[in-house]
Amino acid sequence: MPDRFDLPAGFRWGAATAAYQIEGAVEEDGRGPSVWDVFAARPGAVRDGHTGAVACDHYHRYPEDIALMKDLGLDGYRFSIAWPRILPTGSGPVNPAGLAFYDRLVDALLDAGIAPLPTLFHWDLPQGLEDHGGWLNRDTAYRFAEYAAVVVDELGDRIPTWITLNEPFVHTVFGYALGTHAPGRTLMFEALPAAHQQLLAHGLAASILHDRGLEAMLSNNLTPVRPASSDPADVAAAAAYDTLHNRLFTDPVLLGRYPDLSTLGVPDDIYGAVHPGDVDLIHAPGLDGLGLNFYNPTRVAAPTEPGPPFTLVDIPDVPHTAFGWPVVPDALRQLLLQLRDSYGKALPPITITENGCSVTEDTVPDQPRIDFMASHLDALAAAVAEGIDIRGYYTWSLIDNYEWAEGYSQRFGLVHVDFATQARTPKASYAWYRDLITAHRARNQV
Repeated sequence: MPDRFDLPAGFRWGAATAAYQIEGAVEEDGRGPSVWDVFAARPGAVRDGHTGAVACDHYHRYPEDIALMKDLGLDGYRFSIAWPRILPTGSGPVNPAGLAFYDRLVDALLDAGIAPLPTLFHWDLPQGLEDHGGWLNRDTAYRFAEYAAVVVDELGDRIPTWITLNEPFVHTVFGYALGTHAPGRTLMFEALPAAHQQLLAHGLAASILHDRGLEAMLSNNLTPVRPASSDPADVAAAAAYDTLHNRLFTDPVLLGRYPDLSTLGVPDDIYGAVHPGDVDLIHAPGLDGLGLNFYNPTRVAAPTEPGPPFTLVDIPDVPHTAFGWPVVPDALRQLLLQLRDSYGKALPPITITENGCSVTEDTVPDQPRIDFMASHLDALAAAVAEGIDIRGYYTWSLIDNYEWAEGYSQRFGLVHVDFATQARTPKASYAWYRDLITAHRARNQV
């Protein structure tokens, strides 16, 4: 196929997964329970009662999955490390078998010529820490720093770049504010101390990485926010939502300050969570790269009843994924330009660490996924042409997996997984992506 995307020669092509969504083996080799194990066991918490107990059995089948990555021609693989495998209760003695699994995984990736890009936290908090308040407890940030040091000291000789957290906005809002994800708390805005504690954890871990000569990234789910109309009330509502979704999780890291939270009715100290010196701890290490997870823009209107100062409304007259998310590819370009305008020289190089879609009746012929990826890569190339420094693209996801509260009902993979037999079958999008990577390399051979 022709290489239609004008991206730089060193551009890195990858795919992404997360530990709880693919590994399974939740009770093997000393792994402790995570908040997702406990949450998924609650009746009605997850669609059809699905759990991640087996998932894609990647814990045992990782050589098969790495063979698929090698056949794809991936430059990099983004995965997450399960904190409960390393420190089963979140702190205390290290579990050697847990570290050994990731030793094997990393070595196998390197043997296949694939650069590992690990995420230290992708939502599977050890239940032992949740029992003491989870991310609402400031102490969890310091336990995270201890965990990060253990993992980095074991694997850092082979991995130069690390992601500290995945999507702290989503984990905070769905897990602590709305209760639709683990740990299932429903605190609304009083969940925001969990956001601060995660950002504090990022700052502590980033300092540990830099002390060891390694690079630190943070992956945020960001969205361009559109007012539903030009009405000042809708415009104000959109600004409030932008503060919550985007700026709350980016300003402290890049600018060294929190945005004005008064439009959310939240005190500057985030209900007492922010201590003197905290923002310096979050900001001081600096970011070597910003991970951007992008799926869709968000349209916002003024609220019609008491509650949050905004209402999320659908975007009409555009396609939607099987998840019901609007497909607006140029919104990715708009978001990237918005980031540059907002942060200027403080904005580090960007890597797209997640982008993909679920497809209705998702089987081997999956043309809607190809269309989704192609249109978003067009938007990405347009942003590069406008001067945005983008280093790579990791599609979500390598294989079909456990999609959190939706169980196994939403499939995002380039590879179809039969969850009854664990058989892997590459989809049409897999072949398309492989051909794209091959064509890009051929065009850029020196």
